[in-house]
Amino acid sequence: MLKVSIVVPVYNAGHYIDICAPSLLRQTLGEEAYEVIYVDDGSTDDSAQRLDALADQHAHVRVIHQENSGWPGKPRNVGVREARGRYVQFVDQDDELTPEALEVLCRMADRNDSDIVLGKVIGTMAGPSNVFKRTMERCTVEDAPLMESLTPHKMFRRDFLLAHDLRFPEGPVRLEDQLFMVQAYLRAKTVSIIADHPCYVWKRRDDGGNNSSRGTTPEEYYGHLRTVVEAIKQDTHPGPLQNHLLRRSYRVELLRPVNEPRALQRTGKNLERYFDVVRRLALDAYPPGVRDGLPALTRLRAHLLEEGHLDSLVELARRTRRIRPEVTVDDIRWRDGKLHVTTTIGMRRGDGEPLALVERYGRMLLDPDLLAGIKGAEGWEAPHPLGHAHGELLVHDTARDLWWYPDADLVPRTQPLGDRRHRVVLGGETAIDPLTLAGGRAMEPGTHVVWASAQLLGVGRRARVTRADDDAHRGAAPDLGLGAGLGLGFGSVRVGTPPHLVIPAWGGSAGQLRLSVRPPGQATLPHRLYLRTTSAPPLRRAARTVLHRLPADVRGRAKRLARRADPWSGA
Repeated sequence: MLKVSIVVPVYNAGHYIDICAPSLLRQTLGEEAYEVIYVDDGSTDDSAQRLDALADQHAHVRVIHQENSGWPGKPRNVGVREARGRYVQFVDQDDELTPEALEVLCRMADRNDSDIVLGKVIGTMAGPSNVFKRTMERCTVEDAPLMESLTPHKMFRRDFLLAHDLRFPEGPVRLEDQLFMVQAYLRAKTVSIIADHPCYVWKRRDDGGNNSSRGTTPEEYYGHLRTVVEAIKQDTHPGPLQNHLLRRSYRVELLRPVNEPRALQRTGKNLERYFDVVRRLALDAYPPGVRDGLPALTRLRAHLLEEGHLDSLVELARRTRRIRPEVTVDDIRWRDGKLHVTTTIGMRRGDGEPLALVERYGRMLLDPDLLAGIKGAEGWEAPHPLGHAHGELLVHDTARDLWWYPDADLVPRTQPLGDRRHRVVLGGETAIDPLTLAGGRAMEPGTHVVWASAQLLGVGRRARVTRADDDAHRGAAPDLGLGAGLGLGFGSVRVGTPPHLVIPAWGGSAGQLRLSVRPPGQATLPHRLYLRTTSAPPLRRAARTVLHRLPADVRGRAKRLARRADPWSGA
């Protein structure tokens, strides 16, 4: 038996077939161990000819032609039925697999007898996802955030699909991927997650072809969402697990039309139509426990929706759109070969004031200034303000578009502001280990920029990690990418064998924290000067003093020298 069957539904893919195919044909698993099944769904362009040519040239490629069904569901079902592999990997016609994807996925599946394996997703359609925060050998929908990944770009054990008669709905059915995935998750005994190796490249087409050109009405779209909701309810008992599983669709799909930016883009009868449809679904299909478990601001949106306050939802969207994250870097220093970054993350309203809680009669109320004058939001309580607070620092490998999660210890707490006002913040230390950050491996050469991500009181934001705003008030010289920002043992190090140079610096127009990794053997004279002036605190302080006193044109030449020394810094 073959190890894997790659199933690719195709409709009028054109030249994207030639872009996708090399990544499928040259897998390190070996041609004798897998097959590629293209299911042509009645294409009217030259896709059929392109596919037949591939099959003529490659023995492990098969092409199935069928009449147009109008959606990828039937082609995928046909592919599963015709597959000869132990596992089935679904790939869309305009995406790619990384060279070792099948080998890595099969190894994980064989080791754990997995029903489903999620391989790390990268690409222009994929942002950072906490699903891929850590590799998990064995998990289920009860103990992992699987509901945050509802696309079918995964590996499935074929016998598992057949035993449970798991099939995609056929024809033009919206959210068909979600329906398939929730049914699969709820039946899977073992799910595995690969977070330490990129497997699937999810790509945004330049012609917008990722999205269906067929329009839909709110009644149709949310009718299909109701089907997904009922499938979850059918396979679970009322209670905490069911509420947990339903919370994702309430938060992401149901509230989308009455949240920013959609609530501010639609107007008049169009907005009212969406509001009526989602309100009816909220009242009919979701148990009260779903709403009760949402964070304060999200729960308020749910309350306003169900109570029929459309104008209040629009005004709330207008105000919350202006909430911005505030990331303060309290300390940066190298210790034990790791860069330790201590941060505090909070939120500020559009007027610059902290997003606050107010204590009244033993109750914590969500920011009265934010909610002033919004009907239905008066005295809105945040009974568990720390229960939904979480966040982390992320490191983005810009050359490879990979997101990594360093070890972090960010703890939520309330910070007193005076007059019984408090704010919720996340604070703590993140340890960036250059030798293990990239899924247990050393960081690759290039630029790696640091971001902060936080969820506080139902407000989710991602922000750049930049140097403290008060640097200018300390008389600090303009930063030249020399790592002189905080003056806290913040310099360059050599790590690994052979040694690589890791250079933290504030760079780019926003002064974002970034780590430039340079391979061995590239230490030019400007780079050696760069390292000499950044490796020791006394030299850094002296360099800052001298540079601060130089004429502007000389400082400009110094910046150019820094760029020559570290071309990734963006200084």
